Amino acid sequence: MAKFVIAHMYPDLMNLYGDRGNLICLQKRLEWLGQECEIRKCFLGDQVDLGKTDMFFMGGGSDREQELVFQDLRTRSEELWQAVQDGLPGLCICGAYQLLGEFYKAADGTIMPGLAFFGLHTVAEPGRLIGNILIEAEIDGSPSSIVGFENHGGRTYFDDPELKPLGKVLRGFGNNGKDKTEGLLYRNLVGSYLHGPLLPKNPVLADFFIHAMAERKRISIDVRLDDGIETIAHQQVEKMLA
Repeated sequence: MAKFVIAHMYPDLMNLYGDRGNLICLQKRLEWLGQECEIRKCFLGDQVDLGKTDMFFMGGGSDREQELVFQDLRTRSEELWQAVQDGLPGLCICGAYQLLGEFYKAADGTIMPGLAFFGLHTVAEPGRLIGNILIEAEIDGSPSSIVGFENHGGRTYFDDPELKPLGKVLRGFGNNGKDKTEGLLYRNLVGSYLHGPLLPKNPVLADFFIHAMAERKRISIDVRLDDGIETIAHQQVEKMLA
């Protein structure tokens, strides 16, 4: 048995729409696979040893919370970026996804800088993009459908044409409601607007993170779980959108 450590970044500030369920999903799946999983909560000002962390997770938050988190994250941005480059798995939802870009422009015109990890930016535009969403993604080289729920006023646009979205929007809005892209996929990092939470209804994506974590530990996890219930939940969203 191996022990996996997942850092839950700013659980008191960035946890809208049940995003914490993603951590519960990963923890339970690892336990069902015979492994141990510790969810380590990391608050403002906490020291995070990324070298002893197998994955990090950050959920969505309001503009005020994002500003507080940005001020804290920028003090460790170089370390975090290097960890991402080295393949550290990460899942950033909604507001956390926006923080990965160059800037966020609020409805009143205020510009909030981002971590500038990627050539993308977000602009608050009139109206909210709300509802269930279905995307087509390529996870580990295989086409997969991903479902979730989105609720965001910000529209994210890629400035770098080399960036790869998580998937193509089949139903719903995605990054901006215009270019049919949703999220970001870079090495083992996923940024996405999909709440719900995302992973319980999409075991293929949950297992993507688990296998990435295991590979970094040089551990082989070959056992497959019975995803019958998860598949039914996934299909119910697909049916509603059809």
